[in-house]
Amino acid sequence: MRRLVLAAAILALGFAVSTAARADFAVIKYKDGACRVWSDSKMGPMGMKGKDWWWVGKPTMTREAAAKKGAWAMKHKMCKSWS
Repeated sequence: MRRLVLAAAILALGFAVSTAARADFAVIKYKDGACRVWSDSKMGPMGMKGKDWWWVGKPTMTREAAAKKGAWAMKHKMCKSWS
């Protein structure tokens, strides 16, 4: 019984550590048309979502993947500039 509890505690601790270490990045478009990578997709920049800024695509796990989405948005004229 002790081994089962110890194994469950180790699994729970490993799960808690792995979920906290994840980072998420997204592309944000501001109302002036400029886009940039935002490092926390759970919390957007100041201002009202949909009025001052909005997300371009879904969040990604790495900054490089978000930068590729930004390049795609620039290529398809979703963004006027990239910063």
